Amino acid sequence: MRTFFISGTGTEIGKTLVTTILLRQIRMAKKPVEAIKPIITGFDENNLYKTDTAMILNELGREVSKDNIDQISPWRFKEAISPNLAADSEGRSLIVEKVAAFCKSKMHRDQILLIEGIGGGMVPLNDTETVLDLIAKVGAPIVLVVGSYLGTLSHTLTAFQAVSHYGIKIAGVVISESYKSPVSLIETQRTLSKFRNQFPFVILPRIKDIKEFTDVPCIASELGIL
Repeated sequence: MRTFFISGTGTEIGKTLVTTILLRQIRMAKKPVEAIKPIITGFDENNLYKTDTAMILNELGREVSKDNIDQISPWRFKEAISPNLAADSEGRSLIVEKVAAFCKSKMHRDQILLIEGIGGGMVPLNDTETVLDLIAKVGAPIVLVVGSYLGTLSHTLTAFQAVSHYGIKIAGVVISESYKSPVSLIETQRTLSKFRNQFPFVILPRIKDIKEFTDVPCIASELGIL
């Protein structure tokens, strides 16, 4: 049983892209794999096929149906805002222990489990707990997805400090190329690795179309997942 929590330094950073690439590469390697995204905001029930959950189901080779969505993303909220505020707007609450228990229920022997988080690591889930609290309760190492935009060095190094504070292990970092990146991926990788060298830094060139997945490096191998 191997579990990895896909987190990031912020929203729209590429977590779902990385999750789906990893899924495809693991399945191509004929390894048993499961993936979930327990919490999702901005979920449009009338446009299911464009949701992050649908992308995960597609890579798992499963129908985008309500039953399958329930199995992947049981905590769904309409507004595209932080989970704590989205839950409040619907008169609901997020109990982190229950989310962690759901994640653990998906862990099985001889199977890789990918858990995609929501937003950045310090995004609030309720009035007192963040995504990092959830990860700590699940007990899984993080695959940290970061960008290559101006400011990513500070954001990434800050994330390292926050993750360390929670005692969470980092399995590796994926540097996902940002739109109009001012600095090369190699330079970003080189700089960050000077501050941390205990885990791999993998670079992921910008992808415009899902068909390009076959052209990307095997990040699953580089991260030590395969």
